[in-house]
Amino acid sequence: MSDAAQPTAAEVRAAAEAVKTALDRHLAAVERRSGDEDPAVYEAFNQLAAAAETYDELLYDRYDEVTPFEIPGDDSLPPYTGPEEPNAISVIIRRDYAVAEPQRLLAQAQRVEAADSEAVLGTAEGTSGTAHGAIGILFGEFEPDEIASRHKEFGLEEGDSTLWVTAADEPADPGEWLDAPFEHVDPERVVCRFDVSAVFDDEDDELDDDLDEDEDLDEDDFSAPLDEEDLEPLDANDR
Repeated sequence: MSDAAQPTAAEVRAAAEAVKTALDRHLAAVERRSGDEDPAVYEAFNQLAAAAETYDELLYDRYDEVTPFEIPGDDSLPPYTGPEEPNAISVIIRRDYAVAEPQRLLAQAQRVEAADSEAVLGTAEGTSGTAHGAIGILFGEFEPDEIASRHKEFGLEEGDSTLWVTAADEPADPGEWLDAPFEHVDPERVVCRFDVSAVFDDEDDELDDDLDEDEDLDEDDFSAPLDEEDLEPLDANDR
């Protein structure tokens, strides 16, 4: 960063003061909290995290120093503030795939296109001759759940996926949100969510490895058979 773009000492000092204020506000909210999911505590936590992150960045830019604090990422949802008895729900799904085998993807799309319109297989003139065209054909032909269960047949490799169920006061009018379907998702109205990620598998593998190490230790230290020469008869005085 150039000297001209560096924050001033006064800006760093102001950011430090903001952290102190946010700390006091957070402690006060904790002391007054009404329950485990008090929204005031949640808001104060976010303000403290933002103030600390700003201070850390300015401190580094100005003095090339860092703080000992690490602001954890918050993967949890905020407290639910939606209706207790929703009159409508929205199910929001995201699934990621890598195109692992493009030729398999194209071949599957060409089969579908040939069956539907008797297109000439293998030509680039059909919609199935391009990867994005093939994807459009397959997702137009098969339900997303079927593609998820048969993704390998289509040359796809699963990535992360998530499903959110959000509550609404009233059902949306027909066509109301189609132009921007994901724009107005309110995290505070999420009733439940379900996440799938390889990250969780890695954590399970680490746990299994730890358990295996413990099992190996138990077997080595406590389960080894004894030889006869290791057994000595008890002396009468030892009884």
